[in-house]
Amino acid sequence: MSGDRLLGIEIGGTKLQLLVAGVDLDPVTRRQFQVNPDSGGQGIREQLEPEVEALVRAYSPAAIGVGFGGPIDASEGRVLLSHQIEGWTDFPLVEWLYRCAGLPVYLENDANTAALGEALHGAGAGHEPVFYVTLGSGVGGGLVTQGQIYHGALPGEAEIGHIQLERQSRRAGTTVESRCSGWAVDRKIRARKDAYPSSDLTERVNREPPGGEARFLKEAVDRGDPFAKEVLEETGEELAFALSHVAHLCHPEIIVVGGGLSMVGEVLQVTVERHLQRFLMEAFLPGPKIQLAQLRDLAVPIGAILVARQRGGDLPAKGADYAK
Repeated sequence: MSGDRLLGIEIGGTKLQLLVAGVDLDPVTRRQFQVNPDSGGQGIREQLEPEVEALVRAYSPAAIGVGFGGPIDASEGRVLLSHQIEGWTDFPLVEWLYRCAGLPVYLENDANTAALGEALHGAGAGHEPVFYVTLGSGVGGGLVTQGQIYHGALPGEAEIGHIQLERQSRRAGTTVESRCSGWAVDRKIRARKDAYPSSDLTERVNREPPGGEARFLKEAVDRGDPFAKEVLEETGEELAFALSHVAHLCHPEIIVVGGGLSMVGEVLQVTVERHLQRFLMEAFLPGPKIQLAQLRDLAVPIGAILVARQRGGDLPAKGADYAK
């Protein structure tokens, strides 16, 4: 691979992000947009195409890495489906982007790219192996070992969000995603707020239209609000129970928690760590270290750039330390 710049793209359920960086991962330019789910995959592609073309003309990247928010087949360069947005099923994303940009394109699941970014240049740097879980519009996971994303047999990934929390059929049962994602926490808050009429969290939520209630959780927890603390405690316990299965099966040295809910901060980290120890075999105590993500909303595009760098050939193996 020639050239000294790469383009990383994040295509999520709520966000579209493009990052051009040098081979040392120093950012050159960044674009970020909200997506309209109602416009479907076609609308997102119409939003993405002129941005890609403009960045390619302006910065001449050598290749493109993509982190897509849903199951993909990296070997075929296809999106299998999106759980949040219609219009992506069996879509040839690599072929489409190549037609837009005329550059090599490397496709990964967004949680995997974020996991790689955090493992090599974020909170997981220096640890082996690293497991990453993201709490956002969904719940995703990624496992990185020896500097590489771990892939199971196709179409397997580290889909922690679909772990069952009770013994029911797949469609009827409670999953990690249905309890710990951003929308799940929104739902918890809406369902219980009337029982806490004087709560700081309830007052904040009632001043706004429905949706995105979890964004008020941090400030309410910081103020010692009992309702907010209850929601956080329950969510942290359920996440810890799911992560105990990861710990027993994969034995990561560190688990990195990212996504929008990680912005609640250290109180989430401490809560998950405390409950995780309750669910681990005594021989495995104290268990993996729990750490909040450090790359924050850059984790996916940085990871996508790393995917392009790893798969594209002879670019340097080391980059900037984004954890500093």
